[in-house]
Amino acid sequence: MQEFVIQSMSCGGCASRIAQAVKNLDATAKIEVDLPTKTLRVDSAEDRASVTAALTQAGYPPK
Repeated sequence: MQEFVIQSMSCGGCASRIAQAVKNLDATAKIEVDLPTKTLRVDSAEDRASVTAALTQAGYPPK
């Protein structure tokens, strides 16, 4: 499981857009969002660089 800190994630809408960006990359990915800690956990066959690129392209670059 990959873990990312996304400072710009501040609401449920952000979390939904982030989840959709990951799902667009890997439809079978498992996603856990923790809004209070701004943490995203992704269980995906895609590598970390690909997930990071997808998040960045969606406007939510991980720290």
